[in-house]
Amino acid sequence: MQKPDLSFWKLWNLSFGFFGVQIAYALQSGNISRIFRTLGADPHDLSYFWILPPLMGILVQPIVGTLSDRTWTRFGRRIPYLFIGAAVAVAVMCLLPNSGSLGLSISSVMIFGLVMLMLLDTSINMAMQPFKMLVGDMVNEKQKAKAYSIQSFLCNAGSVVGFVFPFFFTWIGLKNTAPEGVVPDSVIWSFYVGAAILILCVIYTILKVKEWNPQEYEMYNGAPCNPPVGDINTGGEQAPPAGGPRGASWFVLLRNAPSTFWKVGLVQFFCWAAFLYMWTYVVDAVSETVWNTTDPTTNGYQTAANWTGILYAIQAMGSVCWAIILPRFSNTKVAYAASLLLGGIGFALIPFCPDKYMQIIPFLLIGCAWAAMLAMPFTFVTNALQGYGHMGAYLGLFNGTICVPQIVAALCGGSILSLIGHHQSSMMIVAGVLLALGAVCVSFITEKSDKNKITK
Repeated sequence: MQKPDLSFWKLWNLSFGFFGVQIAYALQSGNISRIFRTLGADPHDLSYFWILPPLMGILVQPIVGTLSDRTWTRFGRRIPYLFIGAAVAVAVMCLLPNSGSLGLSISSVMIFGLVMLMLLDTSINMAMQPFKMLVGDMVNEKQKAKAYSIQSFLCNAGSVVGFVFPFFFTWIGLKNTAPEGVVPDSVIWSFYVGAAILILCVIYTILKVKEWNPQEYEMYNGAPCNPPVGDINTGGEQAPPAGGPRGASWFVLLRNAPSTFWKVGLVQFFCWAAFLYMWTYVVDAVSETVWNTTDPTTNGYQTAANWTGILYAIQAMGSVCWAIILPRFSNTKVAYAASLLLGGIGFALIPFCPDKYMQIIPFLLIGCAWAAMLAMPFTFVTNALQGYGHMGAYLGLFNGTICVPQIVAALCGGSILSLIGHHQSSMMIVAGVLLALGAVCVSFITEKSDKNKITK
């Protein structure tokens, strides 16, 4: 049976909590390198700190997806995981930026910071994945692109807020510098306020969204939702879904995955490696290019870090604008490839913009790539997975195409930095080349012609 059309506000409510989750994610991605550099990390070791976030993602999201496929409670099947992840994230966001204020030795501070980072990314991943699953569960194919576009808008709006927070709190008078090894108040309070917004947004989604019961899920999705034995009587034997029987292992699911799953994954590899290098090195790259310093104890470096937050926000706003333009393309593959190519050009321009306002242009271009990366892969993949069953497990496994490239890039980051002459700004050119390769790989994706148009 065809899933019913949902009103705009029902689609909005499905994803609204993502706004708060994305504030947390923006604070993490925009400030982790800044925090660890402030705590004393060497630039050549900086990429190793970024192994933890994708590693937690590749472990947590398939587990959350698989468990939620087999869960049913009176609160729903995805929402319990959303609430638990958000609650843990709030606690960790209050602890992480205080790593340097606990009177610990440098080595102990690094270990404590790493543990907090691991817990933060674990909880963010646990809170983030259910929103993607809710769209896959409850939105029909015709409205799916629109639903993911709304999710993309909320994601970018949350990013703007999270990225601007340190600049804003500095502007209203909080200190932007601190003793050596201590994180400035502007960053600490950004995490505090972000945590409060996160939990409020998640509570809103929990109150507004009612998930389907097992019978409704099976009626609309054409595949069992793997409820506990005895929860549902199907009234007869059914053929197993294309992805495999209910108890199929992850290896069986991957073996049976549609080719689109893997082809989109190849594009994802280059895209997420590129963005990992941005998150790792862009604060130093902007500071080096515009303020001529990479010393985290200087006011220039901390000012550059705040300005980088503004540039991230500009990237997010550019992404929102580009997301409005994307549906006007007649072919998703052309839109996807063009977006990634524009982003690659943006990365390559960063080292050649010595004025802080000139840096706005590259980040607007990077926003084009980010808009496409947030919406299009899941549109391709969830359309290809119709009838396969195990939607949550597959989307959790698909998260590996986000996490694995970041892990590989993080492991190689220090070596690449040494090879190109120890200049963090040059890592932006590396990122640009990677996005261009991703654009080329879009041509490998095959999809039925009747699904090639992006619907609003």
